[in-house]
Amino acid sequence: MAESKLPRDVAAMSFEDALAELEQIVRRLEDGKGKLDDAISSYERGAALKRHCEAKLREAQAKIEKISLGPDGAPKAGPAGIDRGNS
Repeated sequence: MAESKLPRDVAAMSFEDALAELEQIVRRLEDGKGKLDDAISSYERGAALKRHCEAKLREAQAKIEKISLGPDGAPKAGPAGIDRGNS
């Protein structure tokens, strides 16, 4: 799993915290005022944060699909008999 290749501190972050740090890194890199070595380190950390956020989003999507599908894999009926498969 790609998650195991992440630094421990990144792997332990919530989606929201990882996204907030990633946004800060992007702003710093866009400013272009830092040293090259710092920019490279920031880029590498940003890449790890991005992978972590993508994994968290995939996990959330899988949970939603599991909730939305019945045991036979067909979409469950929504409230008041509304079929969710047509949305």
